Amino acid sequence: MHSVKLKNELTQVISKLKNSFLTVGFFSLFINLLALVPALYMLQLYGRVLTSRSETTLVMLTLLAGLFFVVQGLLEFVRSRILIRVGARMETMLNQRLFDAMFRLSISNPGTSSSQPLRDLTTIRQFMTGNGLFALFDSPWMPIYIALLFFFHPWFGWFAVGAAVILLSITLLNEWSTKKFLSEANTKSIQSFNQANSHVRNAEVVHAMGMQKHLRDKWLDGHQEFLQTQNRASDNASIWTNSSKSMRIMSQSFMLGLGGYLAIQGEVDPAMMIAGSIIMGRALGPLDLLIGSWKGFTEARGSYERINGLLQQFPEEKEYMKLPPPEGNVSLTNVMLAAPGTNQFILRGITFSLPKGATLGVIGPSAAGKSSLVRALLGLWPVKAGEVRLDGADIYQWDRHLLGPYIGYLPQDIELFDGSIAANIARFGELDSEKVIEAAKLADVHEMILQLPDGYDTVIGQRGGALSGGQRQRVGLARAVYGEPSLVVLDEPNSNLDDKGEVALAQAVRKLQKKGATIILVTHRQSLLQVVDTLMFLKNGQISLFGPRDEVMAKMLAAAQSAKPPSPQKAAPQRNKIAQTVPVVGMPA
Repeated sequence: MHSVKLKNELTQVISKLKNSFLTVGFFSLFINLLALVPALYMLQLYGRVLTSRSETTLVMLTLLAGLFFVVQGLLEFVRSRILIRVGARMETMLNQRLFDAMFRLSISNPGTSSSQPLRDLTTIRQFMTGNGLFALFDSPWMPIYIALLFFFHPWFGWFAVGAAVILLSITLLNEWSTKKFLSEANTKSIQSFNQANSHVRNAEVVHAMGMQKHLRDKWLDGHQEFLQTQNRASDNASIWTNSSKSMRIMSQSFMLGLGGYLAIQGEVDPAMMIAGSIIMGRALGPLDLLIGSWKGFTEARGSYERINGLLQQFPEEKEYMKLPPPEGNVSLTNVMLAAPGTNQFILRGITFSLPKGATLGVIGPSAAGKSSLVRALLGLWPVKAGEVRLDGADIYQWDRHLLGPYIGYLPQDIELFDGSIAANIARFGELDSEKVIEAAKLADVHEMILQLPDGYDTVIGQRGGALSGGQRQRVGLARAVYGEPSLVVLDEPNSNLDDKGEVALAQAVRKLQKKGATIILVTHRQSLLQVVDTLMFLKNGQISLFGPRDEVMAKMLAAAQSAKPPSPQKAAPQRNKIAQTVPVVGMPA
């Protein structure tokens, strides 16, 4: 039952709007009835006005027809307004859900971050407010119009049926000849957009190292493939669109010819000749309109499938019972971790625990798995096996919205967001000035902020471009310690700091220790190790050493000394043997 719900989640959202669609269908009923006014007006002109030569009858019929035309225009206006609001309501019902799913996709599949789902939702909304959807509402009236033509004369009816079959065949041929190319074009368009967006995000690096031309040429190659594929789809679509238009015009003209022949034979009135042409044009109009808007329909269908697939891949998160605020007790048991989408383990058999208030330093060579350990600790990447627990509860059982205020995280790549410095520090939640200033002072960034043009109200722009790397790192640290979190994870927090900044960072860690926070500190520099009480040395995704800082450092020093080559006089005979047996451990520089 649950899987069926997930499969039809997007459909269920649309089904909640069924009353609005029924209202649109109700308006379409009267719009299509009023579409008969031109034909009826023509019949009355021939049947009443020309025979009676009554100007009064002509005036009354004209006024009545004009009134009906005004009512039809108003109904079409209202129908259009309803569909516009239905599209906006659908987007309102889905945009939060899609926003959350986009983030989960970006976390579980690094490097796939894109706003494409929101653009897909906009594509569906735009289709719902366009002519293509009107064609779907008007097409059920085609049999009624054809039945009316049969009432005029069977030949009229069969002629309209033949024309409808030809137009329907053109519609199917249009789908068959363009579906593949439009699908490929949409895929290439998304890839081209994401690639260009990635290049622009890294504009400084690209410009500094003269990579712009090479990346532009690479992007152009992919973009040209998209244009060529789209052109092929558009060429095919234009063939059938123009064929459909020509066929409809030709059918209406030939209907006049058929009516003229039947009128000569005395089987129909001359008025029916013109009325039949008008009614057949109305009957075939939805098919012609559908073919003309086929590209928009195909794009909306592709957007629907992508959104539906995303919602199935990331179903709405289960609501867990609210847990008490965490104290900061951390434990990992036999954790096996691989990057999302891969089966190659980065962490293997990680087991350790930290009591509340402990400070753990994590060191090791590059690619040892330090940042991956951070992602496992915070529940950013799902573990393949084992458990990650915070205060005894599985890290994935916590409601992220409720847990977030108790977690402080400073990643390697500092990302600040468009807004004021105060809003960034407060995590864009309710702005508590006292807490913002307290966090800034704890991170020793208060004085620096006051020197900015507008102080805490300084707008830094997207990605914090108005600040230097060291300033961004310190503002990021203030954001991490905002609100006195219970667990603070700092991944290379001093990578952009000078000596003064490192001193401030060490002081901030000591203040957090006094507040009882559990701190996990990943670093390559020895200077910060003085503030930790527990030390872990990671190597090849496994814990090589773990324990009190002084004990671990003593073991590392002893291993480093034993790995030193002997004096030159004694080194030659044993050099190869020593090189093969010395473990790769030691204090990172």
